[in-house]
Amino acid sequence: MTGSQQNGQYEVLSPWAEADPVPLRGLAPRLKDLTKKKIGLFCNIKRTARPILTVVENRMKERYPDAEFSWYYGKSFSVSEQQPQSLPEFEEWIKGVDAVILAVGD
Repeated sequence: MTGSQQNGQYEVLSPWAEADPVPLRGLAPRLKDLTKKKIGLFCNIKRTARPILTVVENRMKERYPDAEFSWYYGKSFSVSEQQPQSLPEFEEWIKGVDAVILAVGD
């Protein structure tokens, strides 16, 4: 046993990694307002994804009554829309929306 173990002292290490000096940025600029915007609701096939997005849609309609909503239903638990067989349909849907909300449903 070392001296620090005998007298009950331990070294505590931080679980945090060093910060990346590159500032975070989104894939697209954040919308300033959702008024008159078309909001995409991306729903995967997990059991509670649809009920979650239904609540989100209803609450958003209360707040932004002139916003439109467009649903996209994923074909698997994971986001498989980047697979060649799903990509054309997904890209067509994404062109028609101003923002997307995704629910995983776990």
